[in-house]
Amino acid sequence: MLKLYDTGVYLIHGRELVTDANEAANKAGHPVSKETAVEGTIAYGVLKAHNKSGDMNHLQMRFDSLTSHDITYVGIIQTARASGMKQFPMPYVLTNCHNSLCAVGGTINEDDHMFALSAAHKYGGIYVPTNMAVIHSFNREMMSGCGRMILGSDSHTRYGALGTLSVGEGGGELAKQLVGRTYDVARPGVILIYLDGEPKPGIGPQDVALQICGAVYANGYVKNKVMEFVGPGVSKLPIEYRNGIDVMTTETTCWSSIWETDEATEEYFAIHGRPEVYKKMQPADVAYYDGCVYIDLSTIESTIALPMHPSHAITIRELLENPKDILFECQETANKQVVGAKIDLVSKVHDGGIWVEQGLVAGCSGGTFDNVCAVADILRGNSTGNGAFTMSVYPGSMPAYLQLLKNGALHDIAEAGAIIRECFCGPCFGAGDTPANNEFSIRHTTRNFPNREGSKPGEGQMSAVALMDARSIAATAINHGKLTPATDLDIKYNKYPYAFDKAVYDKRVYFGFGKADPNYELKFGPNIKDWPKQPALTDDLLVKVCSYITDPVTTTDELIPSGETSSYRSNPERLSEFALSRKDPQYVGRSKEVRAIERDRMAGKELPEEVKKVYEALAKVLPVDPEHTDIGSTIFAMKPGDGSAREQAASCQRVLGASANLAKEYATKRYRSNCINWGMAPLLVKDETAFGLGDWVFVPGLRKAVLEGTPEFTAYAVKADGQVTPFSVSLGDLTPDERQIIADGCLINYYHNHPVD
Repeated sequence: MLKLYDTGVYLIHGRELVTDANEAANKAGHPVSKETAVEGTIAYGVLKAHNKSGDMNHLQMRFDSLTSHDITYVGIIQTARASGMKQFPMPYVLTNCHNSLCAVGGTINEDDHMFALSAAHKYGGIYVPTNMAVIHSFNREMMSGCGRMILGSDSHTRYGALGTLSVGEGGGELAKQLVGRTYDVARPGVILIYLDGEPKPGIGPQDVALQICGAVYANGYVKNKVMEFVGPGVSKLPIEYRNGIDVMTTETTCWSSIWETDEATEEYFAIHGRPEVYKKMQPADVAYYDGCVYIDLSTIESTIALPMHPSHAITIRELLENPKDILFECQETANKQVVGAKIDLVSKVHDGGIWVEQGLVAGCSGGTFDNVCAVADILRGNSTGNGAFTMSVYPGSMPAYLQLLKNGALHDIAEAGAIIRECFCGPCFGAGDTPANNEFSIRHTTRNFPNREGSKPGEGQMSAVALMDARSIAATAINHGKLTPATDLDIKYNKYPYAFDKAVYDKRVYFGFGKADPNYELKFGPNIKDWPKQPALTDDLLVKVCSYITDPVTTTDELIPSGETSSYRSNPERLSEFALSRKDPQYVGRSKEVRAIERDRMAGKELPEEVKKVYEALAKVLPVDPEHTDIGSTIFAMKPGDGSAREQAASCQRVLGASANLAKEYATKRYRSNCINWGMAPLLVKDETAFGLGDWVFVPGLRKAVLEGTPEFTAYAVKADGQVTPFSVSLGDLTPDERQIIADGCLINYYHNHPVD
């Protein structure tokens, strides 16, 4: 059973749930107030310990450590360098688990790695070489700690199961920490995730996580809030099981997560040689939560998240009972969403079942020690077959890999015909094990967004991914690709002893925090470029709508595709060529035309007739001042920014000349923050019918509205025929610093204009 409460709840003594304050007082044995009980959550205590503002409603936080991987760290370090950074003020982990194949784009991937190693020497960082560990595996093993906070430039920065409140954000937020600034945010609400019962054999962490995603994603129940896991069911879950659930909280659009800690947590840190970072963390005797998700773990069934989102959760049993209808509906929805080639999921139903061509267990969610051991238990003595079906397993870190070698798990997996891969995040973002055209892949990874597996529908290539738990993937593997829930098997799951040998890290990882050498030269490759200079916001703004997206949600992968494009993320101009390439292939060309108009204007050239006519139409309605009006581009999307924290989803638009985003709402805080940090006003509109693709939008007095915090103001849409339509826009809540960043034109400009004392 999974139940969402429609009110806030009080948790008494960490176990009893009540919704009424009077009942809470009776059970607690003393008066209870909501205002005081709010302070009783685990999250509140961690946030308070890291808040520098003195005002718990408006947080200004410094983190204990930072982490990035090789898609994001170059841009972050370049931003921080341009903003005056001299050394890393806190431990900063630079992992190499995304562009680690070094097989796309010549030398540029390894050039990035050498840049990071030189930066670790120069600024005092922690450098984890390629294929040594997945970013989140390393941080769990080496950087987590009870009561700590970690900020990462990967959206799956989640170590809550280890008592560590962690946040995935765009690179601009890490750059702020590197130059001594704070992470500013209104105190988030906290949602209780109350775990009861114990999972059945064959049910793994992904089954639980997908059920949660299915229950809370679409309704926004936990959006931008902290998910706090408490209840008697927690103690029934091994730590790696908790980690597997926790990392998937990102897919709910929550802001962060935290779990109560216990003896299992203590044992984890002891095994990893860091017993001093453990402390017991639990809610106060009375704690108030803004909502509650009650989960009876014993009722969870083997689950699959159908393409194209982790929230498309359904039990495997339900799918098998009505496969053609369910898969037809899924494929039709997907084919409407994706531009280009089509997928045929119904064809996978034949010979008495649903047949898939690929199974993967990988990364921060799938490649955990316990998951790989469970896969070995199922595959042992069996065969994955010599047909179309293939299977690969990617352990999360080399210390785990070594232990899996010692206990024979990798031997049993390989003997069954599955392939053992390196510690690599590639399958999760489209750079490893890309399926063939029209193939169906099942994966214990974090995401199954459109084309995230590496297909290119614009070039006639399309495949589909569903998310499943490692156990059911292994069950499917021994049936040679016939979709099978693990609960159908009669398997004895062994309890494998886990040991952590840090020696491999000591031999290969550069632990440079506190050892900054300012004379050490950064090593640049030919693809590593500085960020282009950006102009400050002018009094008024004129933008052309260069993409108009009406999908319910637009992911960051649609704004800037993952996969092979990641090789160019150290080159802002070259990467921008891929912006919206799989969603709106004409966007880049349209934006460049507008950018050329602005560049010509700044060079003193005459405005083109199209723009002159726009000003003529506007002048009939209100005063205009072309001299103090920037000309830029914009996109409209109903709900942009779901998924990845990659700042390039916003920065690529900015490089192409974008000055604003127009949206009904923003899917995540991190994407909205990325827009702000790159100087694009995150405008909210109520009536998106006032304008369309190719229309111009004039926003008079935007700079003043931004700086003064005007709640709502008027913009004007200009059609090709000269028709002018006024409509309301707003900016939502902005901190004083965010207002100034937009006005200054971007984060780098802001730091130059307002240096730290």
